[in-house]
Amino acid sequence: MAAVEKQGYFSGWTLKTGGIIAPDERLPWGQTIFVGLQHVLAMFGSTVLAPIIMGFDPNTAIFFSGIGTLIFFLIVGGRVPSYLGSSFSFIAVVLAASAFSGKGINHHVDVALGGIIAAGVLYSIIGIIVMLGGYRWIEYLMPPVVTGAVVAAIGLNLAPVAIAD
Repeated sequence: MAAVEKQGYFSGWTLKTGGIIAPDERLPWGQTIFVGLQHVLAMFGSTVLAPIIMGFDPNTAIFFSGIGTLIFFLIVGGRVPSYLGSSFSFIAVVLAASAFSGKGINHHVDVALGGIIAAGVLYSIIGIIVMLGGYRWIEYLMPPVVTGAVVAAIGLNLAPVAIAD
């Protein structure tokens, strides 16, 4: 018989040992810890690397990454296992706006911060619209061929920075 846990305002999770795990189910603790460690190893590199490339303090990025992850976890009631880390999508813009060479501390980061804050506000507005109206309009507006091309362009734009270091 499946055990159901109740944790505060979070929904109860049914223990499941195999197959696909649904949002209302969870893995046994051993597998949960293993998958969590795997997730940390996969995300930690980018969480530290992106701020270093942009000339930000990696400690600040890790701190606010944790704060953002906890807020997200509370908003979704623990149903979505996600980690919010640094975004590589801002690297090219920050480097161009601040004329930063990619080494050391970026002393002109204030030039790019307004754009980063504006992007955060826009992301929040889009998030509220998705919560209220659903996500289908995003799939129509940005099909996989568009999002794939954007991801490829970001990677190709970052290649010279990676090779130079």
